[in-house]
Amino acid sequence: MKTNPREILIFLDPESSKDKKTVAYARTTTPYVKTIAHKDNPSTATAWKSILRTLDLHPKKLMNKAHPDYQKNIRGMELDHEGWLNVLQRNPHLIKAPIAIKGKQIILCETPTDIYRL
Repeated sequence: MKTNPREILIFLDPESSKDKKTVAYARTTTPYVKTIAHKDNPSTATAWKSILRTLDLHPKKLMNKAHPDYQKNIRGMELDHEGWLNVLQRNPHLIKAPIAIKGKQIILCETPTDIYRL
């Protein structure tokens, strides 16, 4: 995934207070912060593969397992990597934390201050 090296791109849930705090912290490091609500801009499988490869994570590890939709529809499913990738792509609202991208770096911001690792 190619981005401007001075810009921080954050995939987030705009209704989450934790995600809003992450954006606020990001704006203290650079004036160039772009936010993308994952529910409004579904990413392609290729983009997710690139993100997951850089994060060195399995798609299931990005899921918020406490979310009611996960508990009701996904819990207990046995899927391969591609299957989990499809679940992630179709249910971006289940991502447990914002994903921040700056240049070639990608991080999962499990706490708002994780943004400082970029």
